[in-house]
Amino acid sequence: MLAFSPMALSTSVHDLRTLIRSCHPLIVIETVEEERVLGLLQSVAAQERMPLFEWSVTRGLTRTDDAPTLSRMTATPLAVLQHLQGLTVEAVFWLKDLAPHLQDAAVARQLREVAAIYDRTRATCVLTGHPITLPLDIEKIVVRLDLQLPDRDELQSMLQSVLQSLGPRTSPRRPRSTTVVQSILSSISDSKAANHGPSADERDAILRALQGLTLHQARQVITQCVVEDGTLSADDVQKILKRKVQAIKDGGLLEYYPLEDNRFELGGFANLKSWLERAQVGFTAEAKALNLTPPRGIMLVGVPGCGKSLAAKAIARKWQLPLLKLDAGRLFDKFVGESEKNFRKAIEMAESLSPIVLWIDEIEKAMAAGGGSGEADAGLSRRLFGAFLTWLQEKKQEVFVVATANNLSLLPPELLRKGRFDEIFFVDLPDDGEREVIWKIHLGLRKQDSTKFDMVKIVSASDGFSGSEIEQAVVAALYRALYQKTPLTTDLLIEELTNTVPLSVTRREDIDQLRETAQGRFVNVR
Repeated sequence: MLAFSPMALSTSVHDLRTLIRSCHPLIVIETVEEERVLGLLQSVAAQERMPLFEWSVTRGLTRTDDAPTLSRMTATPLAVLQHLQGLTVEAVFWLKDLAPHLQDAAVARQLREVAAIYDRTRATCVLTGHPITLPLDIEKIVVRLDLQLPDRDELQSMLQSVLQSLGPRTSPRRPRSTTVVQSILSSISDSKAANHGPSADERDAILRALQGLTLHQARQVITQCVVEDGTLSADDVQKILKRKVQAIKDGGLLEYYPLEDNRFELGGFANLKSWLERAQVGFTAEAKALNLTPPRGIMLVGVPGCGKSLAAKAIARKWQLPLLKLDAGRLFDKFVGESEKNFRKAIEMAESLSPIVLWIDEIEKAMAAGGGSGEADAGLSRRLFGAFLTWLQEKKQEVFVVATANNLSLLPPELLRKGRFDEIFFVDLPDDGEREVIWKIHLGLRKQDSTKFDMVKIVSASDGFSGSEIEQAVVAALYRALYQKTPLTTDLLIEELTNTVPLSVTRREDIDQLRETAQGRFVNVR
């Protein structure tokens, strides 16, 4: 199986024409955007002067430039493939949702026979649908053409088309249900031209917000915005972003943390905080004027439970940016090629939301899925690793990456060299001062006055505890206090600490080795 990189629709035309001219009989476009596929195929067929036919199980095989018809003779998958085998015309045949039917051995065999004949002509079958999982023997003879999400030019064209199509619907003879639509033209037009809509700045903001949606999703949300209040302006950007957040949730690869919901506080980490102060200048207009690129990102490595994940959230809060979390474990899929596709989808969505902070949690899960060698997973981890490094070095959008890792031994050495990330920070167990701040934060979050506790005693008793272990001690002590119907006291907190064996004891050797590795190589967050 061959695979072509994601591309805009304009370049897809060129690549599809190349595939047809080079006699590729089976081309797979995995997408739900049939409208964009139709536009692509119509453009290619016109330029190649080839007829275009489309098939679905409900309508059979029909010619796209004819009036809508129903061809019952070719409605079944086997029947249409047998029909195609007997044709001598060189044409483009668009087969919609054929993939599920290829589980039938007869249908799969017939498709291979069609491919063997078309292999010597320009005739081509284009299979679409989502997802498309093919039998292995067919997978080896198809070419997959990735259709990227619509670019700015496509979205601009769609936006203009929607505004123009809604404008004429102002006839007073229409039912009352269209009275809202009747007000659209006056809202998006002025005395100079009938198709004037948002200002140039508003249009830029709207198009930026639309990036990352399918063309159908973008059209729906634009139409909704206009119909709701009779106009389209920068005020609708938040509605568009809400629709995009829903698309993120539906995708299942990313978690979105809105800026307004980010109230996380970070205790200690003085070196990290001062670095962030300096790095934030990289996003300013002054830095751009000096041809300085925005910061790429940082990596946080160290002891589990010591605030790496919390730091990612705190960075987004400090810079007043939304946060996306990519759980590396979610990338992996049992089907060939799906993991790489998941990675591309996650990156596309992150870039469409820029400026944003992208938090890659436990990055070693993705970079060393096969135990670091890449052999146990047929090279998948190496491919993901290479794709990530390429994107990190070449990304143009303002996506600040915060990668966290617990196990340095699983990370490829290339990822840790200077220059991959702007800086690599080592997160150790908190010292006395940091533990005092952490205690005060978690007590305050649970409506406890820290001045009523013996902080010196508590801080001393929690030596060797991580931030998450301190939080759990507060929670457990509060549950005990509620059960005993008494106020939370210093003694209850000390008792919980006494009953807990911290990670610094159970994994002392691992932590010592981690500290030794980080010594002189990484910057301490303190």
